[in-house]
Formats: sequence, C-alpha cells, structure tokens
Amino acid sequence: MTPNENILAAAKKAILSESESIKKLVDFIDTDFAEIVKIIYNSKGRLVVTGIGKSAIIAQKIVATMNSTGTPSMFLHASEAIHGDLGMVQNDDVIICISKSGNSPEIKVLVPLLKRFGNILIGMTGNTTSFLAKGSDHVLNTTVDAECDPNNLAPTNSTTAQLVMGDALAVCLMEMRQFKAEDFAKYHPGGALGKKLLLRVGDMLDQTHRPVVSPDASIKNVIVEISEKRLGVTAVVENEHIIGIITDGDIRRMLNDRDTFSDLTAKDIMTKNPKMVHSTDMVVDAFNILEDFSITQLIVADEGVYKGVLHLHDILKEGIV
Repeated sequence: MTPNENILAAAKKAILSESESIKKLVDFIDTDFAEIVKIIYNSKGRLVVTGIGKSAIIAQKIVATMNSTGTPSMFLHASEAIHGDLGMVQNDDVIICISKSGNSPEIKVLVPLLKRFGNILIGMTGNTTSFLAKGSDHVLNTTVDAECDPNNLAPTNSTTAQLVMGDALAVCLMEMRQFKAEDFAKYHPGGALGKKLLLRVGDMLDQTHRPVVSPDASIKNVIVEISEKRLGVTAVVENEHIIGIITDGDIRRMLNDRDTFSDLTAKDIMTKNPKMVHSTDMVVDAFNILEDFSITQLIVADEGVYKGVLHLHDILKEGIV
C-alpha cells in the first residue's frame, strides 16, 4: 500500500472502531439509566461531574452541555477535589464520577470522601467491577472492547463512549423538561443561534435615521431622502401611517419612462401596500420574507404607524443567517 492508502485505511479503521463502540452502548441503557435520569431531574441541587485525565476533559464537556440545556452543573477536578475543592459540593448535589478503569489512585481516595458527604454518587466507568462501580449508588456502563489506537493505550473509544453517554443523559433531561429552542437561546444570547431565536425586529431599528417623505413631496426631495439615509428606500407617510414606499428601483424606472418629473410627487410613483413587519416580529421571520420576495428592505410598522426600515444587510451583519 502507498503511504496515502495506509493513512486512509488507518483513519477509516479508527472511525469504524469508535462507531462500533458507541453502537454497543445501546445494550447498557437499562432501568438503572432511567433511574439516574430521574434522580438528576428531581434533584434540588446541581449536577457535579468529576474525573481525572482525559475523563476530566469529557466531564467538562458534559457540564457545558448540561448547563446549556437546563441542568445546572459544575465541573470538579478529581485531584483538586481531594486538596480542598470538595467544599464546592453542596448537600443536594448529585455527583457523576467518570473513570475508565474506576481504579485510579485519585478515584480510590475521592469515592469514600464523596460517600461521606451523603450525596448520590453515579459512577461512569468501563469497569463494572471496579472500586468506583462498587462504591457508587448507580452505574453508567461505558465499557468498550478496546481503544482504537494500534497499541490499545490512548483513550479514544473509551472517551467517546463517555461523551456519548453524557449526551444521552442530557437529551433525556431535555425531553423531561420539554426543553424548547427558545429555552436553549436563553443560555446562548450572544451567539448566532441566540440571536436567531431571540432577536426581534425592533431591537435592530435605528429610528433616528428612518427615511420618510410626505405624499406631496417632490421627486427631488424623494431622491435626496433615499440618498441621505442610504437604505435604498423611503417610506411615504401620511398622518404617521404608511401609505406606500419608494425604492431606488422605482426612481430608475421612472427616469427610464419619463424625460421630466417636475410634475410628479411621491404618491405618483410610490408602491402601495408594501411588505411590512411589526417591531415585535422575530428578525429571522423578517429575513424569510425578504428571501421569499427577493427584496432587500422591509418597512416596520406597528398598527400602521411607521417605525423604520429593516435592511437585509443589517441582518447579515448580525450573523443570524
């Protein structure tokens, strides 16, 4: 085999090995797993996830997933726990301790200490006869046949199994809480997803620079207003209510059709019944309207009262789509 062929074969073998390890986890999802989910769900405290080495890294990821999906969680490094950080654990907390072997020195010191606190201890381990498994109230079995590396040494299949088991817990807890996309957005307000689910049209409006002309405004004034406000459009407003819009496209078409426009006013070239959204509408819904009708601006009005213009470029700048 060529060097490239060797590389590709090794990569495919690793992926298949990990996928097979994950597939076998299904056999470990039993009534004890269901009981663990209910214990975490009904807990009045936090979920504390601890581990050491690569398992500690997986523990941090599980904590991050839990926190973002409605389960208050905290990471506790196993080695730091036995040097003072156990004070972070509160009476009502539920603890998950992750260890492939379940027999590492730190785990053997930590487990009796955790049990002394009286908290419910859940062991996540690939060795169901280990010190951790025997000392836990409940066990999440993450046994794998072997790691996927050639020497069966590097944590690969085992850490993937831990990660997937944590995800399974998180998903079950989301189901029990009827956790919705809107709930998820509350914990991600700064990201693109949070903006997509939370940002409303009114949040993006610059109401101090909203283009507006009266129905009797001259075409010159219309052109000046569109040019100064730089949104490619102006609203035509009468008694604070929208009666039409004029876009730069309307101006171009008018100039193509006529040699003079001195006798025209805004109401003569405006488009009646323009596409509009409310300031309380979601920005992502406004974007869908822009896309569906192949337009770049939307008039924003509440009960017909003009509020401003939402431009496609503003939405794109926010990174919502």
